[in-house]
Amino acid sequence: MNPLDRLCALYGVHQEYYTIWGEHHPTSERTKRAILAAMDVSAEDDAAVEASLSAHQDRQWRRLLPPVLVVRELSGPCRIPLNLPVALDQAACRWRLRTEFGQELGEEFVPASLEAGGRHQLDGDERVRRLLVFEPPAETGYHRLAVDCGDGMQAEMTLIVAPHASYTPPAIQGAGRKWGIAAQLYGVRSAHNWGMGDFSDLRALVEFCADAGAATVLLNPLHALFPAAPEHASPYSPSSRVWFNTLYLDVEAIADFAECAAAREMAASQVFRHRLGALRESGQVDYAGIAAAKRELLELLYRHFRQGHLEAGGARGRAFRAFQGAHGASLRKLAEFEALQEHFQAAEGAAWGWPAWPEAYRDHRAAEVAAFAEANLERVEFYEYLQWQACLQLEAAGQASWERGLGIGIMLDLAIGVAEGGAATWTRPELYALTASAGAPPDEINLMGQDWGLPPWIPHRLRDAAYEPFIELLRANMRFAGALRIDHVMGLYRLFWVVRGFTAVDGCYVSYPFEDLLGILALESQRNRCLVVGEDLGTVPDEVRHALHPAGVLSTRVLYFERREDGRMKPPQDYPLQAAAAVTTHDLPTLAGFWQGLDISLRDRLGLFPSDEVRDRQIAARAADRPHLLQALEQEGLLPAGGSTLPESFPAMTAELARAVYAYLARSPAKLLLLQMEDALGVAEQPNLPGTTEAVYPDWRLKLPAELEDWRHHPWLQGVVQALRRDRP
Repeated sequence: MNPLDRLCALYGVHQEYYTIWGEHHPTSERTKRAILAAMDVSAEDDAAVEASLSAHQDRQWRRLLPPVLVVRELSGPCRIPLNLPVALDQAACRWRLRTEFGQELGEEFVPASLEAGGRHQLDGDERVRRLLVFEPPAETGYHRLAVDCGDGMQAEMTLIVAPHASYTPPAIQGAGRKWGIAAQLYGVRSAHNWGMGDFSDLRALVEFCADAGAATVLLNPLHALFPAAPEHASPYSPSSRVWFNTLYLDVEAIADFAECAAAREMAASQVFRHRLGALRESGQVDYAGIAAAKRELLELLYRHFRQGHLEAGGARGRAFRAFQGAHGASLRKLAEFEALQEHFQAAEGAAWGWPAWPEAYRDHRAAEVAAFAEANLERVEFYEYLQWQACLQLEAAGQASWERGLGIGIMLDLAIGVAEGGAATWTRPELYALTASAGAPPDEINLMGQDWGLPPWIPHRLRDAAYEPFIELLRANMRFAGALRIDHVMGLYRLFWVVRGFTAVDGCYVSYPFEDLLGILALESQRNRCLVVGEDLGTVPDEVRHALHPAGVLSTRVLYFERREDGRMKPPQDYPLQAAAAVTTHDLPTLAGFWQGLDISLRDRLGLFPSDEVRDRQIAARAADRPHLLQALEQEGLLPAGGSTLPESFPAMTAELARAVYAYLARSPAKLLLLQMEDALGVAEQPNLPGTTEAVYPDWRLKLPAELEDWRHHPWLQGVVQALRRDRP
């Protein structure tokens, strides 16, 4: 192996990838050097590669202890590498393990008595790697191991003891099989909301699920976006995945609204009510209009809160201070970012993110940032106040799901990454490959591959941080939920990187510490009593599927893709047990759209097919899909009365046919079945059309046609619900 390839192996850069057609793409030398550079590893020429190889080796040997070790409970002794000068072979050393729960273990040792694992010359001294072997604590958790050999040789590391599997709620243990709904919260209409679904609508969704017999409601990601740029609407391109989108706040449900006469007077005015009426009536979410309306009221509520509670030192003021204290720098940095983004967007007109700010403010630790935060403390705390209210309202919805007996509870969705110019990358830029993006290799629709515009985590930097960013991420998204869907779960194993200025065809895969991340996922899942669902659609490495099953992660199985080798639909009994089954997802055509081929005609009209040949193949395949689906229903005795297996007998999707399709899927042994609300209401348009922008398709803006209050009497929806209740009581 040549030096460049050895360096790539050290940093997880793959040598090749295969397309869905089996085409082999070796990673070019140019791509290898660029990927390494994106990781801040110098590789521009052969001399730089040799220097980086040497620096990597020295860095490993310079550490007395690794930053972190993840082991599984009851898996036997753990082996910790110690890198010590040979001169300390006979030193009196001691290791001490303090468990998360306050217990202390440890003993003295002499390095020479330990097994040796290699030697290395470092700064003129010879070092030897010794293996410290001991039984880890029986309790799972985050423990701290310290080693002290005197003479300046002391170090600490994190030892994580993880369970073997994630949490499975009692509702789906044994023979339990449940169903739930999948809804885009922003698209929910209701009599009270201000033009988009909000956290009070979420509570109402929980009530609907409880009455209908559903066990969960899956939502789009609720991550923090960009308050100063509300038209940045994609929930999969957030500013921060740790905090929440405060546009989902129900302003009138905030405690300060009942106390603030000025806010109530504004909300009750004829002009304001007319404004809200227009926002509600629109068929698409008017993010800018909604944000402006909510902001006016929220400013009044915050002013009332500061004067009446915070400055007065009342109970609610103390509760806010406690919230700030509990979340510390994570909350404050988000608020500073949002205050700065608001400031520069107003001053510059189009500051899309921190890379476009004046240079002095691009470092979150800069004196200029601290001075701004001090001078604008009330504005910074305004954004903290909004997050406090979002957490209170989301927590209330989560609590309602338990009180109403949902067997799984609310299911949140974890996006695969963050936007380049957001709070996450500003706060921890060293963690991200800011000159690269996550994406996907070429496929049938995207012959040139995909570039998602999301800078990926640098794997070795994540490990150097003892995985704390990943732990924080899981805790934030699990604390109010009963289940967590992980978008593109293969990202725990590998991600396809595309360097800026390169085409996606020239990208390559980069490996991540899969076993470590899977162990931490299981630990946080158990602690938060949170089911994990992995979105594992597309080309999934065998290693991922083989690991997810014993780890207790539900696989995602979509009706459209579950086929036999001859193209026919798989019968329900062939679906796996450990799965979340669905007819479709937010990125795919709805059942009505699939049946009518609307997605194909739309892509054709927008010029999204790479060639006429690809388009024609999809048209032919869809023509075969319709009779396949009808034949599958007939074999299960579910074909609607008066219908035949000829698609002409169902020129359009009907309520009876939709009910039959969901009844078909409900018969599968899959632990969970998700009903897409667009299907439940007969909607033809899909929420998101991948590969498009707002200019050509209203991604993340379409509303459901029926108000939430009318769902209980909607014949199409109730027919599907009755079918699911019959097969999954």
